[in-house]
Amino acid sequence: MSKIVAFVDGSIYSQSVCDHAAWAAKRMSADVDVIHVLGRREAGPQDLSGNIGLGARTKLIEDLAKLDEERAILAQKRGRAILEDAEEIISKQGITVTTKLRNGDLLEELQGLTHDANLAIIGKRGEAADFAQMHLGSNLERVVRACTIPIMVTSRAFRPIDKFLIAFDGGTSALKAVDHVVRSEIFRDLQAQIITVGDDTPETKRKIEGAAALLKGAGFAASTKIVNGQPDTVIAERIKDGDADMLVMGAYGHSRIRSLIIGSTTTQMIRSCQVPLLLFR
Repeated sequence: MSKIVAFVDGSIYSQSVCDHAAWAAKRMSADVDVIHVLGRREAGPQDLSGNIGLGARTKLIEDLAKLDEERAILAQKRGRAILEDAEEIISKQGITVTTKLRNGDLLEELQGLTHDANLAIIGKRGEAADFAQMHLGSNLERVVRACTIPIMVTSRAFRPIDKFLIAFDGGTSALKAVDHVVRSEIFRDLQAQIITVGDDTPETKRKIEGAAALLKGAGFAASTKIVNGQPDTVIAERIKDGDADMLVMGAYGHSRIRSLIIGSTTTQMIRSCQVPLLLFR
């Protein structure tokens, strides 16, 4: 049985995560694990004694510790409420749902939570989404870089998915994406298009036509296109024009140091695209 892991945080993107998880689960005949991870500051009382200057009263320390403990209890209750809401949304679609509340760092919990899953789903932005439109969720890049299974980054709201676009650069992760499309039930009966952003050379044609041949061999009527320009700009414009309901691409093909220096196409695509992205490492 296939399994999907969906991460919810109570933000406006949690509804979208649940809706995309239900859509994918139906197509994959999968169960869904819905997970909410409490950070260490939320999960339990903190040792505040080091934050109090010399001569501070013991009563003040005790009151602060009590306040911190109450906040941790409230965070636990909120986490359970978030999971209950998510379970209701997904189970209404006739899908088997399991909920898990975890304490700790999401990245540290990630491998254990996804080791037997086929797909992970996470929202593009966190609880500050309305206040920082260009700021991605604080955990998002770390999770995408660390995730060893395909990960879907959801758009703000779910919309029907009938066609998808593969951003293909001929690299290892792009080839992995094409191979996954060929094998996965999630893409069954969807329209496929492959785009390469770069120079229209014989080598580029050979690579994109090879990818298209794999898709056509699996029954997809895949079209191809080679376009000059900046990848994030070109692909975002095509999606804005309605060419795709979902983007499929390799993620973070270069080192983090290189990304810091010249920027990351993956991060720019996540920011600019208003459709879900299915990413492969």
